[in-house]
Amino acid sequence: MALSISTPPTSSSLLPASLQVGRWSSSAAMSARPVAFSLRRPVLAARVAAGGNAPSSSVDEVVTELDAVASFSEIVPDTVVFDDFEKFAPTAATVSSSLLLGIAGLPDTKFKSAIDTALADGECNTMEKPEDRMSCFLTKALANVGAEMAHLVPGRVSTEIDARLAYDTQGIIQRVHELLKLYSDHDVLSERLLFKIPATWQGIEASRLLESEGIQTHLTFVYSFAQAAAAAQAGASVVQIFVGRVRDWARTHSGDPEIDEALKKGEDAGLALAKKVYAYIHKNGYKTKLMAAAIRNKQDVFSLLGIDYIIAPLKILQSLEESVTDTDVKYGYVPRLTPALGKTYNFTEEELVKWDQLSLAAAMGPAAEELLASGLEGYVNQARRVEELFGKIWPPPNADIGNVSVVRARSVGQAGGSRPSSDDEVII
Repeated sequence: MALSISTPPTSSSLLPASLQVGRWSSSAAMSARPVAFSLRRPVLAARVAAGGNAPSSSVDEVVTELDAVASFSEIVPDTVVFDDFEKFAPTAATVSSSLLLGIAGLPDTKFKSAIDTALADGECNTMEKPEDRMSCFLTKALANVGAEMAHLVPGRVSTEIDARLAYDTQGIIQRVHELLKLYSDHDVLSERLLFKIPATWQGIEASRLLESEGIQTHLTFVYSFAQAAAAAQAGASVVQIFVGRVRDWARTHSGDPEIDEALKKGEDAGLALAKKVYAYIHKNGYKTKLMAAAIRNKQDVFSLLGIDYIIAPLKILQSLEESVTDTDVKYGYVPRLTPALGKTYNFTEEELVKWDQLSLAAAMGPAAEELLASGLEGYVNQARRVEELFGKIWPPPNADIGNVSVVRARSVGQAGGSRPSSDDEVII
């Protein structure tokens, strides 16, 4: 069943104010291929705004659970690319090493030429060291694919920053500026861009400096209150918390004070973290928008209603779409997170400090440390796999490198690759 969405202007939308229109096709998902997009369903939004948390449905109106939840939070479907952008126009996208691997494994994808062009880049090909050349190819490929996305979607494109720079503030800033220059060469304005940076202290500091320049950042791999609070203080545009991963860690580990405190209260550790961070942001009036990722089931979605963005797997969205609901009764559709939460939430003096590198390191428990390290390792491995793949297929078929024309029978699409993993590849 095809599903059309019209997005109303909202300050927290992933789309620029002048471009807040999008569509989501549930039938198109059956032929999906690796990328991501965002959607917002305003079916009930007008009634919610008019009054009442649980809008009433008319006799002849069919309302699904997806209609209801999308009235409170912007829903971000997890990791999808469609074969035909003319039939379905995603509203926003994320570009990552994982996506490049997916594109390389698809012989007919329209983004293959963006990779070929990167591999034929004259600047990269003048570099003597193979590792420098491959890193240059990776950066160019991300920008080329991102630019293609930016010309296809009305919203913002989030570009992954190499995780190998996670502990190098100046390296992150330099890479962001390089990408900005490349996007500018493709006539993509900076307001259309987000840069996805790991939430190490160095990444948070890079976010602060970039945001001071008017460059929007998206901090990822956030598994603790300290990381999120420091990111909000830095002025990060988006902070992404992995609710399910925190819960998974709590089920098999112990000894993390933050998680142990939530469990003693009978709370889910991941949901409790999201609620606490949301309250902190609104208590202090920070501009940061909060994104919940690693959503495991529909109840997670219901428990997070009101948060700015919810990244949900397609199987959950399809289940929500297939469930017709009486919005006056079923599940009691009310926002679980509201700005008023900041007025009632009690924070300790330690939690309200001005965060610095030492206080952040001291406050991060074993869960955040382990999950951050694991996430970074996964991203580093993906980047290396892309560079290894580029090394095998470089130069690209029919490429003109310098004064030498190269013709190869083997295409990028035949080189193999893998599809992006879900749970963390999204966006905005």
